[in-house]
Amino acid sequence: MRRVWICFGLTLALSGCAADYLNNYDTTTLASGDANHTNQLLQTVDPFNPNSNNTHIEGDGARSVAVIQRYKTPSPGGGYAGNCPTDNSVAADGSHCGGRSAESRPGGAM
Repeated sequence: MRRVWICFGLTLALSGCAADYLNNYDTTTLASGDANHTNQLLQTVDPFNPNSNNTHIEGDGARSVAVIQRYKTPSPGGGYAGNCPTDNSVAADGSHCGGRSAESRPGGAM
């Protein structure tokens, strides 16, 4: 008999979780209350931007190919564009970079 009451109590406690599913509301939430706006959106003939169906997107193919080529080929110095990417590099004036290099600075290029 005790098991029957435990099963009944669990069933009663868990049945409250299904209340929203059993009520079959047609609104977005129970507190939406904006039926005029909802009806206006539902009765719109074409809600999308007319340009959304345009599959001809303007672009420069040569420029896109150049960007992809630059992406695929690694740049010398690990992506650092300066004269001193590492401590062993030679600066523009012919001196060794040493502690001035990007490698030795915090957040610098490796």
